[in-house]
Amino acid sequence: MQCGWRTGQAGVSLAAGSFRRIAYRPSLSSRHMAAVEQFAGRLNLVAAHDVNTPTYRVAPHNIEAEQALIGAILVNNDAYDRVSDFLKPDHFSEELHRRIFEIASQLIRAGKVATPVKLKTFLGDHDLGGITVPQYLARLASEATTVINAEDYGRTIYDLAIRRNLIGIGENIVNAAYDSPVDSAPREQIEEAERRLYEIAEQGRYDGGFQRFSDALTTAIDLAAQAYERDGKLSGVSTGLIDLDAKMGGLQRSDLVIVAGRPGMGKTALATNIAFNIAKAYESRVKPDGSNETLNGGVVGFFSLEMSAEQLATRIIAEQSGVASYKIRRGDMTDQEFHRIAEAARKMQQIPFYIDQTGGISIAQLAARARRLKRQRGLDVLVVDYLQLLSGSKSKGENRVQELTEITTGLKALSKELNVPVMALSQLSRQVENREDKRPQLSDLRESGSIEQDADVVVFVYREEYYLKNREPRPGSEEHITWMSEMERAHGKAEVIIGKQRHGPTGTVELSFEAEMTRFGNLAREDQSPEREYE
Repeated sequence: MQCGWRTGQAGVSLAAGSFRRIAYRPSLSSRHMAAVEQFAGRLNLVAAHDVNTPTYRVAPHNIEAEQALIGAILVNNDAYDRVSDFLKPDHFSEELHRRIFEIASQLIRAGKVATPVKLKTFLGDHDLGGITVPQYLARLASEATTVINAEDYGRTIYDLAIRRNLIGIGENIVNAAYDSPVDSAPREQIEEAERRLYEIAEQGRYDGGFQRFSDALTTAIDLAAQAYERDGKLSGVSTGLIDLDAKMGGLQRSDLVIVAGRPGMGKTALATNIAFNIAKAYESRVKPDGSNETLNGGVVGFFSLEMSAEQLATRIIAEQSGVASYKIRRGDMTDQEFHRIAEAARKMQQIPFYIDQTGGISIAQLAARARRLKRQRGLDVLVVDYLQLLSGSKSKGENRVQELTEITTGLKALSKELNVPVMALSQLSRQVENREDKRPQLSDLRESGSIEQDADVVVFVYREEYYLKNREPRPGSEEHITWMSEMERAHGKAEVIIGKQRHGPTGTVELSFEAEMTRFGNLAREDQSPEREYE
């Protein structure tokens, strides 16, 4: 392979036996391709007349690797299959190489053969300074390496493209820090830099864009196949509540799920139960590239803006051990109950359940921490307790409705960005209390219609027992007998009302509820739920 470039006093020339000298031209435009700049002109330019003259640093790139890979593809299209799953045209440093790779990709995906003869039809016959495009393609093919090295060259090109993107992000950070507006807080710059770094780490780029519909179809079919192969026939993450899964198909990736209810209904208890069920069922395997793939359950991130981490842990211990939470708080336990608590805590040590108890954080801070958790530990489900305790990033001059709109829009965008379901709890307005039927409706969502608009799923938690308990008539009266009958019917039961579901039916799911242990279970299969593995 003799496609290398070298610099010297007389200018930049090609290695012996390769191309003729290419004169420096800043750009060449045509209808089909953008400017073709002199390849070696942006390499290590050194002022020969003065070795002490400072030289500028060029972004990392490897022209020889790009030439070798393109040549290998033109000789044997099988080389494309070795790099097509990770290498994109934008990863090439030279515009001409980007265009060649893009056209070759289109031809190969269409079932055609990509050769220098076919490519020249799309690239034209421009003079690159003593050599034409067809001649350049022919020389690339004649100097090509074997297909075996194609993937290594592709990885080199990809890694260098990531480094160039990192340099761009770094320059933007420096420029933003020097020339930041008066109303731009440093925290916002940190969060923006973290967001872009996360995206480049996950995707290899930090700009969004269109994707082919065929790619989306492939993903949809893969999800359907995974659901078909699972025992529960679920396309999403199982909540551990059979009847709820049957109605919702599990928690779906990129969905914003709102869990709403009046105080005392059990919103946090339901969210905690679901989150812990998911974390407890977590199973994974290591993929060939070294990353982890979740097979069942998932890694859970829980933002507890209302309760401390200790209070949340106490609830979970009560649920898993079967010891009432008020007994745990008071220390009023028997030796047997204490042993059950200790055993439950021991078994829960390794469960991937992460809690952030910071109160009053903004939606931007929440997003930054969620990205960090996914990058460092993994993330399959995110829970926010609760929505109204978050603040917008720019609350000055905005009313609460606008601020909440920013929060719900940010949570929905975060669920799509991280490709995980986000479960956010929400309060309901007091107008529920003024109705005869206390069952919540979508119009009861507090402070903003954006919650209903942005959410993919809205579920309400309703316990009739809570309201009946507060309306006890005089003992011994006929009304009291009727009340006791109604209490018996409602005791230990809760309704989860699915008020909105973008991808499925609405309706009501009945669950069991044990108030002392703050535990929801499957009412229809009482023999199997609530599970008591840790007793």
